[in-house]
Amino acid sequence: MTELPAGVRAMADRGPHWATWIDSLPSLTRDVLAQWQLRSDGPATHGYCSLVLPVHTDNGAAAVLKLSFPDDESEHEHLALRRWGGNGAVRLRSADPHRRALLLERLGDRDLTGLADVEACRVVADLYRDIHVPALPQLRTLSSYLDRWTAELAELPRSAPIPRRLVEQALSLCADLTTDPAVTARVIHGDLHYANVLAGQRHPWLVIDPKPVNGDPHYEVAPMLWNRFDELAADVRDGVRRRFYTLVDAAGFDEERARAWVVVRMVLNAMWAVQDGGQERSNTGNQTNDRDWLTTCIAVAKAVQD
Repeated sequence: MTELPAGVRAMADRGPHWATWIDSLPSLTRDVLAQWQLRSDGPATHGYCSLVLPVHTDNGAAAVLKLSFPDDESEHEHLALRRWGGNGAVRLRSADPHRRALLLERLGDRDLTGLADVEACRVVADLYRDIHVPALPQLRTLSSYLDRWTAELAELPRSAPIPRRLVEQALSLCADLTTDPAVTARVIHGDLHYANVLAGQRHPWLVIDPKPVNGDPHYEVAPMLWNRFDELAADVRDGVRRRFYTLVDAAGFDEERARAWVVVRMVLNAMWAVQDGGQERSNTGNQTNDRDWLTTCIAVAKAVQD
């Protein structure tokens, strides 16, 4: 197998479970390559929690082998991809869920970070229509996660560096949102942002790397606001609102519901930033150690409603 990228080896520093997984990757990769009769076709790359290896199948077709860290987020990725069937998303060729191994169609290297943010928002809004299919019974629900997260938020000390009005607002909004059956009605991606949409041959843009749950499509908006945040430095409020309204209008979303979910997600992100000393959690998007992340969370929550 190709040598593990430095970024993958560095994942071992996240803790003993990660170190064990990294140690197992060389033999796991060899086993899966043999199982599916694949040949390596270039250097490995990686995501935040996965090894990605370009391969050729036994009939010479170009594909990608993805091996993911065995956590809740990766457990049901194959189910969402199979349900989407390549409609708006990368096509799944084979899956070994117990090994967290996926064989995927090979897409291009280009993602939405190369497009102007408003144009990228329109692309993503169009993809929402393809992937927000009716709920799958095997998936966890967004509300099950929110019960745990809001319990943490309610216990946040008043001295925490998050405006208390935002904390109280997020708790109130979440209580209202989770009583609506729509909160678990559709399969949602969970982490859909600019880098999780790649150029394809059979379709201009296709979604990758879902963290699927049964949830509310309006929950999807926030990552498109906080990613590429540095581009908004000249005018954060107008920039965030420009993206927000582009997504809401193009997707046909309810404005107030989308706004409520943005506030909830950004306050939860802020809470985790406080808990983790400024490090964003993987279930909220791209990992960062930027000390400005807490400020970003609060700025986005304010921008969509001020």
